[in-house]
Amino acid sequence: MNLSPQFPESTAASAVSTGNTALQQEFTALREALSAEIIGQSVLVERLLIALLADGHLLVEGAPGLAKTTAIRALASRIDASFARIQFTPDLLPADLTGTDIWRSQEGRFEFQPGPVFHPILLADEINRAPAKVQSALLEAMGERQVTVGRNTYPLPSVFLVMATQNPIEQEGTFPLPEAQLDRFLMHVRIGYPDAGAEVEILRLARERALRELAPPPAQTGRLSLQKIEQARRAVLELHMAPQLERYLVELVLTSREAGAYDPALARRIAWGASPRGSIALERCARARAWLCGRDYVTPEDVRAVASDVLRHRVLPSYEATAEGWDGGRLVAALIDRVPLP
Repeated sequence: MNLSPQFPESTAASAVSTGNTALQQEFTALREALSAEIIGQSVLVERLLIALLADGHLLVEGAPGLAKTTAIRALASRIDASFARIQFTPDLLPADLTGTDIWRSQEGRFEFQPGPVFHPILLADEINRAPAKVQSALLEAMGERQVTVGRNTYPLPSVFLVMATQNPIEQEGTFPLPEAQLDRFLMHVRIGYPDAGAEVEILRLARERALRELAPPPAQTGRLSLQKIEQARRAVLELHMAPQLERYLVELVLTSREAGAYDPALARRIAWGASPRGSIALERCARARAWLCGRDYVTPEDVRAVASDVLRHRVLPSYEATAEGWDGGRLVAALIDRVPLP
């Protein structure tokens, strides 16, 4: 069944305001610029922009050297906002993240010194290397958009994007994120190695970057303002989504809790399904993807394209399924195969 709006394409195109079209073109240009700099990681680039538009946070898992840090730095350099990177280590303290009160003896008062969490764009590198208290401090800031130090509460920027990374290779000395904390992330993205053609292009790009570093850096121009990001977020929320598609989206999440209606064997493999937060995240990400594609309506393909990254950390396999090699991503793929389109 066609779930696009029930009117011709020409009418649909005219429904998009000139302002939204210009915004979409700016984000398209941003996506192309990032893709030219982050070779072979088109999914990561798209997910970063979706998280920015959907007002959420990203957990990226991949081996070292796959441009995770480069990607968030490249995005930050093209946005009119400050950027901070935190290397998570076992000796990190919550105050190293949030900031702390400092006593000014000459003035006889405490003065709050904000930490790196107050930057709009934040990279939390190897988040699973920090103890639970530090992880909780960051995840509280992500969820509540504020930091409390002593008796005072300080709001975070309205545009606040955290990209946390995990290294799947080294697990010694790590503190894995509990499932309840993982649920705070909008998406959990897993990235792999680029193909041979992309790696040849990476070599060329690395040489050009090294040459540029020997010359004075050019001034940054054409950076995307925070006001435009907020305008784009409103445009994403105003996209048309057919009622049938909303029902399909919800059915995917409901089936993760009660898969027996479609496949009793799959139900035994799921220990815990996604919460309503998963439904909200799936809708927001599907809308953001549709808007990035230049449309003013959402399609089933938008939902399916983001479902794995949105739900893989929210659908937990049973012990039996884990022993058989199933993980959250595989379970979500099975749910997509079994829940029919309306």
